[in-house]
Amino acid sequence: MNQLILEQETIAYQGSGGVSADNRPFGFRPAFRNTQTGRVYPSRFADGRLAPIHMIDGLPDELVVTRSAAGKVTSVKHSVQSGFTLNGCFYDRNEAARYLRVVSS
Repeated sequence: MNQLILEQETIAYQGSGGVSADNRPFGFRPAFRNTQTGRVYPSRFADGRLAPIHMIDGLPDELVVTRSAAGKVTSVKHSVQSGFTLNGCFYDRNEAARYLRVVSS
């Protein structure tokens, strides 16, 4: 997982409910899940503040694979999946899109 993959996912899910701009009004928050452990991490800026979009910079060191010379996270483990949290539950992008289709119909 890296910034390019996040950008590609945003393009692929645009308008479906699987991106922050579409699902934020319904209470979804961008997050990541480690599929190996099931642990969920809210999306954060590098300084720890909650981020309104998916940011890999705020993920913990145990998920980081590479950093730039300046220390910016450039990639994280392949087991990291982008998605969202709502009411304490994790939704992957497909699940969030499906949720919005149901509540919008």
